[in-house]
This record gives sequence, C-alpha cells and structure tokens, in this order.
Amino acid sequence: MADSGLLPSGQKRIDSLAVRGIVKRFPGVLANDRVDFDVKSGEIHALLGENGAGKSTLMKILYGLYQPDAGEILLNGQPIEIRSPGDSMRYGIGMIHQHFMLVDNLTVTENVALGLRSTRAPMLDLEVVEARIRTLTERYQLQVDPKAIVGRLAVGQQQRVEIIKALYRGGALLVLDEPTAVLTPQEVAELFAIMRQMAREGHALVFISHKLHEVLDVTDRVTVLRNGAVVGNVATKATTRRELAQLMVGRPVTFARPERPEINGRVRLRVAGASAFNERGQRLLDDVTLEVHAGEIVGVAGVSGNGQRALAEAIAGLQPLRSGTIVLDDRTITEASASDRIGMGIGYIPEERMHDGVVKDFSVSDNLILRDLPSAHVARNGFLRFKSVAERSRKLISDFQVKTPSLETPIKNLSGGNIQKVIMARELSLKPRLLVAAQPTRGVDVGASEYIHDRLMEQRAAGTAILLISEDLDEIMQMADRIAVMYEGRIMDIVPHAEATLEKLGLLMAGVVPDASDVEAVPA
Repeated sequence: MADSGLLPSGQKRIDSLAVRGIVKRFPGVLANDRVDFDVKSGEIHALLGENGAGKSTLMKILYGLYQPDAGEILLNGQPIEIRSPGDSMRYGIGMIHQHFMLVDNLTVTENVALGLRSTRAPMLDLEVVEARIRTLTERYQLQVDPKAIVGRLAVGQQQRVEIIKALYRGGALLVLDEPTAVLTPQEVAELFAIMRQMAREGHALVFISHKLHEVLDVTDRVTVLRNGAVVGNVATKATTRRELAQLMVGRPVTFARPERPEINGRVRLRVAGASAFNERGQRLLDDVTLEVHAGEIVGVAGVSGNGQRALAEAIAGLQPLRSGTIVLDDRTITEASASDRIGMGIGYIPEERMHDGVVKDFSVSDNLILRDLPSAHVARNGFLRFKSVAERSRKLISDFQVKTPSLETPIKNLSGGNIQKVIMARELSLKPRLLVAAQPTRGVDVGASEYIHDRLMEQRAAGTAILLISEDLDEIMQMADRIAVMYEGRIMDIVPHAEATLEKLGLLMAGVVPDASDVEAVPA
C-alpha cells in the first residue's frame, strides 16, 4: 500500500504537508506570524490556541479561502499554491466543518453526490456513488446507511456523512474543526476510533479542539499558537494538560474543582411542569421540573437542541410557557415580563452573545448600562448622566479585567472572551439572586474560561442561585453541585456531583436511563 502511493480507497497519499514561514495580515492585526506547521501520513496532529491565536486563519489558508502574504506550502516536499477550495480538494485536503453542510431532506448518497460530475449527465450515478459509500463505510467502520435521509440521522451519524463526503472527494488529509462540540461522550469515543482507523490506513489528520483531555487522548503531536505565532510543538505523550494550557495562555491555569461548602440555602428557583412550543407547534420543553437553591450551581447538560435554550429563555421571560409555573423565592413569575424579572433579581447570560447579549454596534460603555437605564445613577429625567456612566463603566472594566482600547470602542471589535466579560460585568453588577448562565464559556479561550468560572464561584459563595447550561461536560462536572440532563425537551435525571460520571451522563444525553451494567459497558 505504501509503495503504490495510494490509500486503501484509491486516493492519492499525502506523505507530508508543511507550511513554512506563513504570514497573514489583516488591517491592524498580524494573524499569522511566520508560522511553521506540518502533518504527516498516519498522524493525528492537534492545533491548539486561544481565540484569535491564528488557528482558523492558518486552516483557511490550507483550504484556499485566504492567500498568505508570505511563506510557502509544501506537499510531499514540493511547493504548491492553493488558490481556492477546489485546489485544496484536488491536492487531497478535506475540511470537516463544525457546522455540517448537509441537505436534511436528501439521502446520504444524494448528499455525497451533490456537486460531483456524473458519467450519465444530466442523470446522477447514484448506484455508483452508493456502492463506493458502502466500501468507505466498511473500510473505516463509519456505520451509515447510504439510503438514509440525513435529517433523520443522529448528530454523530451526520458527522460521519461529512467524513464520507471528504473521503469520497479524495481527502487524504482531513482537517477536523472542533468535531466533538455536538457529540455525546459515547459518540466522541466512536469518532476517535474512526480517526485512529483513518490514521492507521495512512491518512493525515489535523485536529482542532479546545478540549485538552481530547487532545491528549487522540493525537500524536500538538502545535500551540499564541498571538499568531507558534509557541510550542510537542509529542502528545511527552506533555500534560497543565503544560498545554500554560503554553496557550502564557501563565499557569488551574483545573481543580473548587472547594465549596455544603448547600443549605433556601429554594430560590422552582420550575414545575414547564411545557413550551415554538411558533411551528414543535415541543421545546416537556413537563420540566427542577429546583435551584441559594448558593448552589445546578448544571444542565445535553446535546445542543434538546431544550436547554428554551429552558433558559423561559426563566428569563423570553419564552412563554404553554403550561407549568416558575417561582422565584416564593413569588410566581410565570407571567412576568423579561424587564420585570430583571427588577426581581434575575441575571441572564444568553447562549448567543452577539445576537442576544449585546448590541454589537454600541460601545462597550453603552452595553454595560443596557440593563441599568432605569437607575438614577445612569439616567435622570430621561437624560443620561454621562460622567456617572463613564465612572461606572471604567470600574466594571477594571473589576472584570475587560481588555478594550476605550469605553467608546464598538463591542463587536472585542474578542469573544472580552465580550463575555462585558456581559458578566453587566449582569453581576446588578447583584442577581438568580443567575441563568447559558454556554458562558462557549468559544472563549482557556484563560477567559478560568476567569468566568472564578466569577461564578464567587457568586455561589455570595448566595446566588446559578443555573449553568453548557454542552461542555468537563465544565459541568467541574462546576455543578447537581447535574440535570436534558433530552428532547425533558429532564432525564438530576444527578448529584458525587454520582456523576461521563458514562452515565452520556447515556442520559442519548435518552437512555442507565443501569449499573450500562455504565460498566461504556469505555471511559
């Protein structure tokens, strides 16, 4: 196989792909600063870095979406130019995007065939495509029915369709961009088995992830970017999670579960029998019941789209209930408006920060006072008190370590982590009795995540009741006192932290109530 220069599926082998001295500038930003990176046949190579470190820019150069200002790309030791995604695919480079590019109402075979030339044009060679898909699924243990409608497949199976598409188009080197973000732990284990099989068959894989334990589990080498430059290139077996995190942020990072006193606060939030539907009549919440005590963090786990967002919005007053009640302390607030709930002491960190959390064209200062406009220290007789607003904004920026050129900088110009800090500063400055934090660290780097976790623990210690919604099970297991797992709009179970395992949570996320034998059967 090695002598033929072909992979088992008949694709041309990439023995090595390297970039040397890659430079890419945007106005005011040096995104890639003389970057050297390489990946070899049979290797899984991780690319790590904070938001804005240059990972996406480098991968877009490899995929032909950007052109470098300096440097070169070498394929099997020979210089090449990649001017478009078409060039990239012709050289055998495929990209598995985090957000799938599939047509839900078509079959697996039809999705793979889209955009390909047919020998029977204008008819499609669907029988030929289906036969080759079956060969690929057997070779790489992808376990997908070519005749299945894509929209009816589980998320993990849809991701396999994306992998099949890349392989079918000749992908010898695959770039996987945050591929585990929407998977259960069991689906992650299956994906890693597929990746290892592909590497054994001679593929080269680039794995982009912010989950350090996954990087340590599945990769052979790790390259770390910081501020656009390479700051480390290490063999995975020779490093640790703590060392990788320090390379990413330039300082030590703590991962230990914080010490915390026992919970003895009163029930602050009570949701009972909550059901909700969207405008198309689809059920979002199905008889949801849970409680959160003062001084407690209740985590909500689940694969994206299983009702977590609807639950957060229902508590914040943005999603009406068809039935059920919401009680804050002893006051029923089911019919209260979102603005009234702010006055009652509910803070809300929304899932989509740019859409629901800030006004992107407003300044940092304006966004910090959005919740505060009725307050006397912000406005008087309908007019803003500019001096007071500036003083308050400067204090919050300092207290929450927001990095911004000025108070008047449009918030859309800040990094994701700093935008999230602005939202937290605004919500926590109102001293909420209940904080609903939906995906508070999504898309932010390790350093910003650590900072956000510290602030949440401070709020817990101050007696705030916190509902933490996250698709990151590491975060949930580190932070939560109890964990509610959602599946198809309902709560499968609420598990105390001491009884929570990745295996148990993963089964609940898939809609399975585990018994002891189920949990033992799932590999760690």
